[in-house]
Amino acid sequence: MYIDTHTHLFSEKFEGEYDAVIQRALDAGVHKLLLPNIDLDTVEAMNALEEKYPENCFSMMGLHPSNVSEDVDQQLAQVRAELFARPYVAVGEIGIDLYWDKTLLAQQQKAFEQQLLWAKELKLPIVIHARESFDEIFEIVNQHNDENLTGVFHCFTGTVEQAQKIINYGGFKMGIGGVVTFKKAGLDKVVKEIPLEHLVLETDSPYLAPSPNRGKRNESAYIPFIADKLSDIYEIPVEEIARITTQNAEELFPKIQNA
Repeated sequence: MYIDTHTHLFSEKFEGEYDAVIQRALDAGVHKLLLPNIDLDTVEAMNALEEKYPENCFSMMGLHPSNVSEDVDQQLAQVRAELFARPYVAVGEIGIDLYWDKTLLAQQQKAFEQQLLWAKELKLPIVIHARESFDEIFEIVNQHNDENLTGVFHCFTGTVEQAQKIINYGGFKMGIGGVVTFKKAGLDKVVKEIPLEHLVLETDSPYLAPSPNRGKRNESAYIPFIADKLSDIYEIPVEEIARITTQNAEELFPKIQNA
């Protein structure tokens, strides 16, 4: 059994196809799909999926850094109201993104730190979006890291040194998705230096489809392509990749264990 620890199944790109997409995932051996929130406009659609597919879909709550606005205080107040109103499996997708725009860095930092603190209060893992922002992310995590801070660095594409820093935190894992299958990405060489116990699988669908479907709409049914690549990298059977990464995901997200 596989777990897709990061899929935006509630995206409008899947509208009207939820049943078919989930069935293809199940047919591919992917039985649990974790849904990271984006902004306040995506909450209703996300939670509706969890309500309809309670054994397969699991909602998180968070404000994506790319959706942080100048009025971040009002956004955070609304996020907090949602987060504390009902159970979620994680706080995410949160973090800092400096790829597109650096003008709201201060607001992104505030949003990330506040949501991280709420996660610690609720004893929930965090799902971190770190795009061209490892140093800024590390600075905040360094200030708050303890036994109550756990989570995943989603879509990890960093260096061996950055991976080791994440491992040294103690409570974090790295999400590996379709990029590891891209020939020129070089992520396979980094992953080879990371013990498998520190990795979980993800798609980030509908984005970043793995080879041989690169450029197409991604979906959870493509998790086995990522697992096959990891099987080649670690030179172990793909069944072991499935077993270990599933165990890792269930340890990191305890609320999905008995579903």
